[in-house]
Amino acid sequence: MLFDDQDFQETIASVLVPVAVPKAYTYKVPPGQSVVPGTIVRVPLGPREVVGAVWDIEPDAAINPKKLKSITRVYDQTPPLDEDLRRFVDWVANWTLGAPGMVLRMVLRSEEALEPEPPVPGVRRVEGAEPERQTSARRRVLETMEDGFAWTRSGLAHAAGVSPSVIDGLIQQNVLEVVSMPAAPPPPKPQLDYARKKLTDAQEAVAAGLVSTFEKGTGVTLIDGVTGSGKTEVYFEAIAEALRREKQALVLLPEIALTEQFLRRYEQRFGVYPAEWHSEITPKNRARVWRGVASGDVRVVIGARSSLFLPFRELGLIIVDEEHDAAFKQDDRVPYSARDMAVVRGHISGFPVVLASATPSVESHVNAEIGRYTLYELPERASGAALPDLQAIDMRLDGPERGRWLAPRLVHAIKDTFAAGDQSLLFLNRRGYAPLTLCRTCGHRFQCAHCSAWLVEHRFQKRLVCHHCGHFEPVPDNCPSCQSANSLVACGPGVERVAEEVSDLFPQARTLVLSSDLPGGPERLKREMKIVEEGGADIIIGTQLVAKGHNFPKMKLVGVIDADLGLAHGDPRAAEKTFQLLAQVTGRAGRVTGGGRGLLQTYNADHPVIKGLLSGDKHAFYQAEIEARRVAGLPPFGRLAAVVVSGPDKIFAEGYARALARAAPPDEAVTLLGPAEAALAMVRGRHRYRLLTMAPRQFDLQSYLRRWLNQGPKPTKGLRVQIDIDPQHFM
Repeated sequence: MLFDDQDFQETIASVLVPVAVPKAYTYKVPPGQSVVPGTIVRVPLGPREVVGAVWDIEPDAAINPKKLKSITRVYDQTPPLDEDLRRFVDWVANWTLGAPGMVLRMVLRSEEALEPEPPVPGVRRVEGAEPERQTSARRRVLETMEDGFAWTRSGLAHAAGVSPSVIDGLIQQNVLEVVSMPAAPPPPKPQLDYARKKLTDAQEAVAAGLVSTFEKGTGVTLIDGVTGSGKTEVYFEAIAEALRREKQALVLLPEIALTEQFLRRYEQRFGVYPAEWHSEITPKNRARVWRGVASGDVRVVIGARSSLFLPFRELGLIIVDEEHDAAFKQDDRVPYSARDMAVVRGHISGFPVVLASATPSVESHVNAEIGRYTLYELPERASGAALPDLQAIDMRLDGPERGRWLAPRLVHAIKDTFAAGDQSLLFLNRRGYAPLTLCRTCGHRFQCAHCSAWLVEHRFQKRLVCHHCGHFEPVPDNCPSCQSANSLVACGPGVERVAEEVSDLFPQARTLVLSSDLPGGPERLKREMKIVEEGGADIIIGTQLVAKGHNFPKMKLVGVIDADLGLAHGDPRAAEKTFQLLAQVTGRAGRVTGGGRGLLQTYNADHPVIKGLLSGDKHAFYQAEIEARRVAGLPPFGRLAAVVVSGPDKIFAEGYARALARAAPPDEAVTLLGPAEAALAMVRGRHRYRLLTMAPRQFDLQSYLRRWLNQGPKPTKGLRVQIDIDPQHFM
């Protein structure tokens, strides 16, 4: 705005900063600088500077620029965030009731990416120059450089098999010259017809359907295919079509452990590897992927849920594999469902979204039934192999002897499978050795000092560990309460305890435990997954990470140690989650050659989940579950929002939660439950109380919650209120 006491007009910009504030802040643009909506900038915020993004230009703002702080830096070499991405940030913030700046923070994760990567020094052959004295080492260097390209000093020394001092000598004699090289060449482009697999007729029909969706632009497709039906090969054809149309593609996977096998399959199809985006990549690679996505050089990204917020230049397809998986829900900071937000991002930008699963979520199943999503089914395995034969072992009638966890029928099946040279998988969704350790003398139970959770014994690491806050302590020799020696006893099994039993029963078998918390992290898991895939282990004991999309060609038997485990709490989605998990894990058996078997150890063989699995009638289970949700008014027929109050003082947290409940605006459409102590009443030293709001599907729950929080008491004394729209967990 032009003020009388100024000779020039200054631009005022609203800048969204990555902090928990409800709106953008106003800054002036320095003279000589130019910004547009989406420009990434650095601005002062209190005593520090932060990176933010211009959200709007306000040339007529009635603010005297002299009273405003100035943008300190404009990242003019970084493309501005486009309008679709800014609309997506605002939509996510509005839906989740989160601060827009905290959503933007997920976009601007890599500050290093905002700077061009500096060039690296290299060496190149000087045309016509020869060394004063030729040696075998120097000859190898010059022969290596016959292609005329520049090399890094260390790379050339390694390739020629010489020491770096040989390179230095050639530089000193002006045989080699020092040049600047790009830090990293642009990634190679995928080759669309590199090695297209021959698809079955059913796969071809689905692939053709996916390709046709590009003509319509926006739209969601659900691929409901049994385990081993070749869903990945089918949606590879959708990726090829997106690339053919010069668009970028994003594939969301729920688990890092899936990445390695997916990367190999992608490389076999397109001749190159896609870019990766997840928590385990290095900061340098993270910055390269971010820049490559923004520039358009990176064409395909395989990533975890956070990759949904990358600043794609030409995004034209999102695929959500294993779309039912709870790992797509983020529970902290900005609670959001990556599956649902992927659908939103596709709708905003007008491109297709593909959801794929052998056990779709009830929400996606209903959306397909009512025609909101296009449904394609793949009811048979691509290899032609039959689905595994599933049977229950009634532990009340045929359970193991005391102190053992494998029923005789399961032990016999493992023995037969091992004798035939095939693999067995024993599944127990419980990490560590035992979920509870107590003193048999005084009854003392080991509990986390910061959470209302038992400490889990990890015998391999000789630790007692809290799986919620990470606290750990060594296993003591004596009871800390009564000082009794040799009185500690492990209660219940974890995967390590099952592995101990397997080693006793089958000492000659190659046994492998797959669990996310064993030493070595994701790199170890990748190596061990490959060992299993190549047949290097006979008996595998694993947690839920083995249930997700892996292809183990020699796997013939899956034994579920405790099929009832997921049904033992009040989560409204317990039946659905347990059905999905058990269907997925038993689906690892016999994927390639058939003949697979699944044995489910259960104390409740008549439970609808167990009966649904054994009958093989997935649709009957879904219809029963859908009808139960309809009657109860639960999603997708109703709406839920959790309000979680937490604080360091239990009395204040409970008092505030009760005051907040009393302040809820009366509305006949809303049912308010609570406050009640959360199932995990304390996490990381904070006491937690939950309230749950229920409303009809068409009710504007976000507006109701805003009105409630605005007129309710304000949190003090370290209290925190978190809103979780469409909660997936009730702990």
